[in-house]
Amino acid sequence: MKRFIFQLFCLLTLLITALPSLAADYTVSFNQIVEHPALDALRQGVKDELSAQGLTVRFHDHIAQGNIATANLIAKQILGEQPDVAVGIATPTAQACAQAIKNIPIVFAAVTDPVGAGLVQSLEKPGGNITGTSDMSPIDRQLELILEFLPKIKTIGVIYNSGEVNSVTLVRVLKEEASKKGISVEEATVSNSAGVFQAAKSLIGRVEAVYIPTDNTVVSAFEAITQIGYQAKLPIFAADTDSVARGAVAALAVDYYKMGRQTGEMVSRVFKGANPADMPVETLREFQIHLNPGSAEKMGLKVPEALLKKADKIIK
Repeated sequence: MKRFIFQLFCLLTLLITALPSLAADYTVSFNQIVEHPALDALRQGVKDELSAQGLTVRFHDHIAQGNIATANLIAKQILGEQPDVAVGIATPTAQACAQAIKNIPIVFAAVTDPVGAGLVQSLEKPGGNITGTSDMSPIDRQLELILEFLPKIKTIGVIYNSGEVNSVTLVRVLKEEASKKGISVEEATVSNSAGVFQAAKSLIGRVEAVYIPTDNTVVSAFEAITQIGYQAKLPIFAADTDSVARGAVAALAVDYYKMGRQTGEMVSRVFKGANPADMPVETLREFQIHLNPGSAEKMGLKVPEALLKKADKIIK
């Protein structure tokens, strides 16, 4: 019995000694609107950057499954977790965090229009307790990419959730840029991912190609769109590179994993005392071209040789 007590005492001593090494230096709580490859890669990028800096961080991952009410509940839960930094991934969850959390630094990511979404006062001087990274799409260059496949295109379709502020901004810019090139835009709106298939189907016969913006609701159901693309020989182009592996013909876009690393670097600066109010919103200036020749063929296109030579990634 005495030997057992002695062994138990030694075990407890070892555990108590180990506790400081197990304790995290910092805590980060994520509020992500929905799971899909681009946003998941971004979240992983944040974690990898903080790990690469030698920081010990405890992470709380929360996914709202595309539901705004859930995003708001998660924001309140994060408030109770009292992390060192709250990270809102995508516009709706960043807005939920901004509304509920006032005494904890917030770093958002993948927000297209932070000013229009009411998150910051300006990109240079965010104000308040919030800053982050923007994934504003280079729509002019994305249209140029589509024109390399379809130089005579006159109509293009777009599918988006009209309830997402970022998507409304992107479609407005798309119309402006398309008009300069003599291209008209046909809209198909959805309110949830269940409506994406029918929205894509509604564009058959009305457009010559479909452009999918960085709309989280639509991208989460991307395979439904490519199914229509294959059936109707309707080319689908994406605004995020991860969707190319899921069936899009091509994309010229930011690398969301790299954006996650950049966001993680901002989180690290907040850990070290930087004030989000004085940290300018950052964007990625490097864009990548991803191509999927197999999908292009199924949708009635051939990838131009010039694009194959300059692509950053070709999906086999």
